[in-house]
Amino acid sequence: MSFQESILDLKTSNGAVNKEQCLLLLPAPPSPAVRQLKEVYGPALSHIFSSTAAELKGSSNIYKLDVALVIPQLLSAQYQPRSKAFVSLQKLLANFYTLVGAISAANDVELDAPGGIDVRVFFVDNAENEQTKDWKRIQGPVIDFRTLATSQRPWEQIYVPDTTEGELLAGTLFTHGASIPSNKLPTGTTTISESIINADEEHSTSHAAIIVGGTFDHLHLGHKLLLTATALALDGTRDDKILAVGITGDEMLVNKKFAEYLESWEERMQGTAAFLRAIVDFNPPEISSVDLKRTEQPGPNGKQVSFQVMPDLTVRLVQISDPFGPTITEEQFTALIVSAETRSGGQAVNTERNKKGWPSLEVFEVGVLQAGEAQEVADTAASSFESKISSTDIRQRRMKSATSNL
Repeated sequence: MSFQESILDLKTSNGAVNKEQCLLLLPAPPSPAVRQLKEVYGPALSHIFSSTAAELKGSSNIYKLDVALVIPQLLSAQYQPRSKAFVSLQKLLANFYTLVGAISAANDVELDAPGGIDVRVFFVDNAENEQTKDWKRIQGPVIDFRTLATSQRPWEQIYVPDTTEGELLAGTLFTHGASIPSNKLPTGTTTISESIINADEEHSTSHAAIIVGGTFDHLHLGHKLLLTATALALDGTRDDKILAVGITGDEMLVNKKFAEYLESWEERMQGTAAFLRAIVDFNPPEISSVDLKRTEQPGPNGKQVSFQVMPDLTVRLVQISDPFGPTITEEQFTALIVSAETRSGGQAVNTERNKKGWPSLEVFEVGVLQAGEAQEVADTAASSFESKISSTDIRQRRMKSATSNL
């Protein structure tokens, strides 16, 4: 179900109502460290997860929780092109998703599965610079308040911390036209904020065509981090942008563990597309294109699906049959996103491009979610957290569930 489809109310036993899609609006944290994120955001996330768990148990619904992290001045010139903020933002995002995984494990809540919660994190700049007459809507995952307020997403509730800052954030959203009920959540201790985002001059190139690759089977928090980081490396101010995702073809996955519970390429593509829409496309329904354009041509990388986010951004989802995909068949790409586990793949790609006389891709590395940090900030075993971020473990759970129902 896309975020533009209708939603259902979920009634609680005490008469309260949990909705199928809500927005959690959070002020900037004092530090990007997992422990500090837990102190500030943990009570609110725990409240949502624990109160939602009972409602969803045995249900086929998935509770969609959009999380807007407010980072002041993120759209300012000092962080342009956006690649300058990549290192800081991906670290903050990785630590936030680590906290999400830890709290979901502690509350025994499924993620991204029926009866579970689908968390999608993006960033909002709350600087008051959007009142100019030449304002235009911004593409995620870094947007302004006006873009957020006028997106017309079907949120039934807005959650904010029960603090003065939380009230101000809700008020700013309403000032820009949002008319959605708000609900205050418990908050943790706050301290004086350190610098959350630092401009990195080593990553200061503007990129209009970027690419990432993976299997994206049973989309989980690690995939979400990788895909969001890819969108973060794209320069939002450029025209004719391309965000490409190489998704491994089914024939390359036959030797995977529990292969019979792998999602098909079509299912993996649909899941990837839905997530990217959730963090990138903040257009209201009347101007948001939900059409998927499919093309299939002979040769490598011939099968792909694409969609537009406004006229100047094309998202391409390409079926790949080798480790390189379009990186060595299309010269136009200038940046590649890898994880710490696939660092060598970036080196191999550039070796092949150099053989063709093409320029090397700038390689952006995304950190890996750490089970040890999750264990430190939540009452959960490392294995419980790891099962949330492993496609193999997810497939194994699907197998056990299927066999237990026989």
